Amino acid sequence: MSGAVAHDIYYKLINPNASEAARLLAGRITVGFASIAAGYFGINPPGFVAQVVALAFGLAAASFFPLLVLGIFDKRMNWQGAMSGLLVGLGFTLVYIVNFTPTLGGRGTPDALFLGISTQGIGTLGMLLNATVALIVSRLTPPPPAATQDLVEGVRYPSGAGAAQVH
Repeated sequence: MSGAVAHDIYYKLINPNASEAARLLAGRITVGFASIAAGYFGINPPGFVAQVVALAFGLAAASFFPLLVLGIFDKRMNWQGAMSGLLVGLGFTLVYIVNFTPTLGGRGTPDALFLGISTQGIGTLGMLLNATVALIVSRLTPPPPAATQDLVEGVRYPSGAGAAQVH
């Protein structure tokens, strides 16, 4: 997490002129916040272990999974689409989970659940929102550089792999 925040968010998006020391500090600050959050949730878990695992997988599904798939199978995916999708999917899922999980202070009632979807299953809807927003925004903004598109093509069809053999 610290590497992603320090390099991909701080250095690439916020401050491209950041020194290595500044990037290291951003990574250390991220580790500090992540440690505090992990400690808090370790002491005050939002539910049973199975619930916590389901929530974690829901958040992962709503944030990173669509970007991994689209990054491999969509040469047109760009950083604007990826970030927009991630923010929408993660934001929606996180707000829903916090609103409807009583141990997190949620005040939502079970009869008010969206389409009756529990907090453990809302990551699926967040994932679909993420993918939809990412695809739309990537089509409305400039395409990634040709080198990036070639890299995606190289991941999908490695050179020298040859045709599949059927026996």
